[in-house]
Amino acid sequence: MQVDTVYRRLRELIVAGEYPPGERLTEAAVSEALTAGRTPVREALRRLEGDGLVLCAGRGVVVHALPPEHLDHAYEVRAALEALTAGLAAERQRIGRLAPAALADLERDTLLLEEVTASGDLDNAIVLNRRFHRSVAELGGNPIALETLDRLWDQIIVSTRESLTHPARPERGEAVAAEHRDLVRAIVQGDRPRAERVAGDHVRATRATLT
Repeated sequence: MQVDTVYRRLRELIVAGEYPPGERLTEAAVSEALTAGRTPVREALRRLEGDGLVLCAGRGVVVHALPPEHLDHAYEVRAALEALTAGLAAERQRIGRLAPAALADLERDTLLLEEVTASGDLDNAIVLNRRFHRSVAELGGNPIALETLDRLWDQIIVSTRESLTHPARPERGEAVAAEHRDLVRAIVQGDRPRAERVAGDHVRATRATLT
């Protein structure tokens, strides 16, 4: 198994909560679990350490959760970047650069996320929520912002999964749905200032529910 394959698979398992924060991962254990050689596993773990998802801990690594103060910083950066990408998406829509099919897909995903959240399937809702925000970032057309957001989203999900699957404020789901709809509406209308404002406020409101 190649390094890239091992890296992607291990990253998916960590973000999905299969390896929770604090769990120790050794080359031997990961090699056995993924049926991969020790060398690609070693390189994959190094890359994951660079992503901030694991920390070196003697023989092996441990899955890393951001401490509260670092989580605050992560959300500040996420709010700024999501405001940027949402604004860029709205601007691209205003000048006719977005395909109608892409906007239709975004609207469909918004409704699907609402249905899944309402059903109580919060693990699947986490996946769909990530897909929604990533779609907005993709529409913004800035690959550096998208790459940075991917790393931030991974760290945030790993660090807050327990809160996301056992929310202290269940009513937040309805507010999130309304904020998503408002964001999509701003993008469809090509309203860059409003898209930036809604996207940034949405991220900050999400952080507030986790304190």
